[in-house]
Amino acid sequence: MAAMQSIDIHSLTSAGIPEMAQAFAVLGWPGKTATHYEQYLEAQAAGTRAVLVASVEGAFAGYVTVLWNSGYVPFRDAGIPEISDLNVLPHFRRRHVATALMDEAEALIATRSSVAGLGVGLYPDYGPAQLMYVRRGYEPDGRGVAYGFVTADPGAMVRVDDDLNLMMTRVLPRGEAAT
Repeated sequence: MAAMQSIDIHSLTSAGIPEMAQAFAVLGWPGKTATHYEQYLEAQAAGTRAVLVASVEGAFAGYVTVLWNSGYVPFRDAGIPEISDLNVLPHFRRRHVATALMDEAEALIATRSSVAGLGVGLYPDYGPAQLMYVRRGYEPDGRGVAYGFVTADPGAMVRVDDDLNLMMTRVLPRGEAAT
């Protein structure tokens, strides 16, 4: 087994944006442009979003954001910050990068709230994330699925894409990093 590599977690800076955008462009992932990350940086400066970036041995590996005011009304009304947009580059997966990002996001949320929320997609690409969130103690919020942050009504036709999510919450430990 390979030796554990050091994972550095830090806030997004303008200097990191080109490397992030390039990494996702190479993969052909839509929407992960420099403009997208510049908007994240502006939201971080405004205090509406925190952006945590992971590097492994100096190379960009992934990121996650925390929305302090969720677009999902039940979370927003309850003051539950939302962990959003967790992405780890494929060649850094299964190396604890997502776990390190989630640990930091939860620790950050714990400074303001006793509960963290998130939404997870419902098609097979999200299978590993679904399992990770359950293993971390996240449970469905009991409102069914949401499409575009709106709970889907019985009988509604919804598209199975990135906007279809099961919204979940976890009560966080107080005064320590969440694990």
